[in-house]
Amino acid sequence: MSNDVASIPALALILFMPWFLILAALYWLYPRQPRNAARLRFDAIALLLAFAGCLASLYWSFGFADRSYGHLWPQILATSVGYGVFLAVLTAAFYLRRRMLSL
Repeated sequence: MSNDVASIPALALILFMPWFLILAALYWLYPRQPRNAARLRFDAIALLLAFAGCLASLYWSFGFADRSYGHLWPQILATSVGYGVFLAVLTAAFYLRRRMLSL
């Protein structure tokens, strides 16, 4: 079973990559103004943190999943947790950036 595709935790990242890219592009582009160096730096850091958090949570949740629910359960759990972490980081960054831009 070690060669089974479902045992690769990064599969969730590969499958969700198009959706993550869409969300990242929307985060990067909205709002259009102001677009200064500080904002670009903040957005780049936020996107890197979202990606790193997603990747770390994928491996963590895949390792701690209870395999008694089936062979696919670790992959399902990793996908769900990784997606949630990615969204949580981007949502927090969106509101923090909004607050910083209004100052």
